Amino acid sequence: MKKSVRGYIFGKKFMGERAPQQVQNIIIRDFCQKNQLQYKLSLVEYVFNGSTFMLKEGLKEIKKLHGIVLYSLFQLPENEQDRNSICNSILKKKKKFFFALENMEMASKNDLEKINTLWLIKKELPKCYKFKD
Repeated sequence: MKKSVRGYIFGKKFMGERAPQQVQNIIIRDFCQKNQLQYKLSLVEYVFNGSTFMLKEGLKEIKKLHGIVLYSLFQLPENEQDRNSICNSILKKKKKFFFALENMEMASKNDLEKINTLWLIKKELPKCYKFKD
C-alpha cells in the first residue's frame, strides 16, 4: 500500500525563483510516482509575502498522512526561526517533508541541519563575486 502525501505549491516567487503552479504539480506527481507515494492534491499557499497559512493547515491533517511534498525546500519559511518551528513540529509527529525539485526528504534533525545549511548557502550566493565577461 502506498503512503499518502499532500503536495504544497506556491503561486508566487520564492527565493528569487518562480515556477508555474502546473509545473510544480507535475514535478510533485512525478516525485511521488518514483517514490511510490500516493499523491493527494496540493495545498496552494496564499500570495501574501511570508504567508505559511496553507502549510500550517496541512500540518493539521498530518496525522492522516505520511508527509507533505513541497515543490522545493526553498518554499519553507525564509525566517530560520519560523522554518525550524514548522520543521520541528513535523518531526515531533514522526512525519516527513519531501522536496521534489531537490529530490530530498527531511525525516530527522540531521536532515533539518542540512536544509538550514542549504538555506544559508542560497542566501549568500547573490553576494558572491561575479566575473565579468
